[in-house]
Amino acid sequence: MAEFKFAKPGLNAVGQYQLSGIPYASASIPVGTAAAVEVEFPTVTKFVTIVNDHSGSSAPLRVGFSANGVVGLTQNHFFVLDNGESYTGEFRVKSIYLLGEPANTTASVIAGLTMIETE
Repeated sequence: MAEFKFAKPGLNAVGQYQLSGIPYASASIPVGTAAAVEVEFPTVTKFVTIVNDHSGSSAPLRVGFSANGVVGLTQNHFFVLDNGESYTGEFRVKSIYLLGEPANTTASVIAGLTMIETE
């Protein structure tokens, strides 16, 4: 007897992006200046919102899609959020990287997840 198996959704599974996202939230993420902090998602995202939660003196937050991208020694492959700023983008990613620019800061990340595995 043949066994029937459902195919797992992949990156181009349009229906996964048409559905509302599964909620993901992480708050008060400590972000230093020495090494990038990786925020890893359990599945591929539909959208991501990043918030620089720092209040007080200026502590910009670098946001990128690789550890080398936020370090930016020779090229800048990141965007910067100032204190209290947030950004939402419809990104299909399995992780993002955060780095404090001249000072330590804290961040919050909110995402809508799909059922697409990160492998």
